[in-house]
Amino acid sequence: MSTRDLNVGLVGHGYFGAYHARAWQRLEGVELCGVAGPDARAVNEFAEQHGIASAHDSLLALASHTRPDIVDIVTPPETHAQLIRECVISGVPWVICQKPFCHDLAQAESLATEITNSGTTVIVHENFRFQPWYQEITALIATGVLGTPYEIRFNLRPGDGQGPEAYRERQAYFREQPQFLIRETGVHFIDLFRHLMGEVDGLFARLSRLNTTIAGEDAGMVMFEFANGARGLLNANRLVDHKTDNPRRVMGEMTIEGSDATLDLDGSGQIRVRAHGDQDAVIHEYQFDDIEFGGDCVYRCCQHIVSHITDGTELANRVDDYLVNRRLESLVYASNREQRWLGIQEPLNRYP
Repeated sequence: MSTRDLNVGLVGHGYFGAYHARAWQRLEGVELCGVAGPDARAVNEFAEQHGIASAHDSLLALASHTRPDIVDIVTPPETHAQLIRECVISGVPWVICQKPFCHDLAQAESLATEITNSGTTVIVHENFRFQPWYQEITALIATGVLGTPYEIRFNLRPGDGQGPEAYRERQAYFREQPQFLIRETGVHFIDLFRHLMGEVDGLFARLSRLNTTIAGEDAGMVMFEFANGARGLLNANRLVDHKTDNPRRVMGEMTIEGSDATLDLDGSGQIRVRAHGDQDAVIHEYQFDDIEFGGDCVYRCCQHIVSHITDGTELANRVDDYLVNRRLESLVYASNREQRWLGIQEPLNRYP
C-alpha cells in the first residue's frame, strides 16, 4: 500500500452505523470520506453529526465521488448482496459487511461464488471475537493454563426483551425478524465458540418465543459438539438480565472448563481462573477500554482489517470462512424444527 490514508466509505447511518463512524475516525491512516443511505435527509444529518465530508443517496454515488479503498456496509441483511455487487462493479478493492452476511444461507453462498476472482475482498464484520475479554481468553487458552478444554458455556442475558416496546427505541427492526435470536445474536456466539474451541461437528437446538409482541424467537438452548470431542452450550434468554452495571457489555456470563482449570467471565469483563483441586479462583488481571460497544470491539475489528491491508497481517472472517457460521445457523433452526441432533455434514439446501 502507499503511504496515503485509506479512504473509507460508510453505507448505513443507523444506530450501529454510528459506532462504525466513530471507530473509523479514531483510526490512524484512515479517512472516513463519505456516507451513503437511501434517506437523503437522514444521511445528511448523520454526516453533519459525525463530521463526514460528503453524503450520498446511493453506494454508486459514494463510490464515484470518493473512490474508496474500503466500503463498510452497516445495513440490514436483505440489502447486503446488492450493495456488495455494486462495490464489485465500482472496483472497490475491500468490502466489509455486517453480519449475518446476506439475507439467508443460499444468498450468501451464491454471492460468495459470484465474487470469487472479482478483485474485491469481502470481510464480514464479526466483532465479538475482538471484544477484549475474548482476546484475553484466547491468549490464556493458548498458554495451556486450562489444559485440555472440555466444555464451554455462555448464558446470554441482555435483559432487553421484555414488554410490548422491546427493542423499539434502539433497533426497532429486531421486532419484525422472523428468525431473531440466533440470526441476530446467536451467530456471534457460533463464531466465538469456533474461535475458542475449534470446528463444530454437530448440534441440537430448542428455541422459543417468550415475548409474543415480536415476530421471532428470543430464548433457547443450543448444544454443540466440537471435532475435538469438547462440548458447548449456548443458553440464551433476551428477557432475563445478569449481575452487572451494564447488561450490554458482555451480554452474559461464560464458563470454560478444562482438565487443569476452570475459567469464568462475568458481566463486568472480569476473568477468574480456578486451578483443578483448588477451592478459590484467582482474578486474572488485564486492561481494557470500557468504551463504546463491547469493550470497543468495533474499533478493534476495523483496526485488525486495516492492519491486514497495510501490513499483511493474518485476516479473520473472510467470506469463505464465515459461510461456516451461516451453515451452522441454518442447522440450529433446522434442528429446532425437526427436533433432532444434526451433524455438520447434513445437507443444508432445504434449510433457511
